[in-house]
Amino acid sequence: SRVKYTIKIKCHMAMEQAILTWIHLISASIWVGGSLFLGVVLAPMLRRMTMSIEERLEFMIKVGKKFNKIALPSLIILIGTGLYQSHLVLNKQEILFDTTYRQILVIKILLVIALIITFAVHIRTFNNNIERKIVAKEMTDNQLKKLNKKGMILGEVTVTLSIIILLLAAMLDAGI
Repeated sequence: SRVKYTIKIKCHMAMEQAILTWIHLISASIWVGGSLFLGVVLAPMLRRMTMSIEERLEFMIKVGKKFNKIALPSLIILIGTGLYQSHLVLNKQEILFDTTYRQILVIKILLVIALIITFAVHIRTFNNNIERKIVAKEMTDNQLKKLNKKGMILGEVTVTLSIIILLLAAMLDAGI
């Protein structure tokens, strides 16, 4: 019967949306949770330890590389599922014109672009060559301090952008 078929299709679509949202939320948890841990727990703890700045930077680079093995795929999944979900919403013509939803979505997309750029700069800043120079003690104290400061700023920007993006996602989900 036609009614049963329609109900079955709607149920299938709802389940597909639920799974997509679940994957999106898991990826967001990995990305934001890991970023918060690194920036709010690990980095301040390392500053209080008696390690040299070289040892701290070397340790943070190693931890960051390990984290990136799950963070980068999570970020890619977040972007993919986010784009897919946005495309579903943007198919509704009434949302495209002068709505708060559209404005929040545009801001969120711009912040995601800023986040990707910040993450790319962070990865370029702490590349294998820099790690090698730190380990070989080929960097001056001034260079190490500048590198450490740049890493702290990039980490803070990443965490801040991630938290704001989460807030905007919650606002979009609530239909604001």
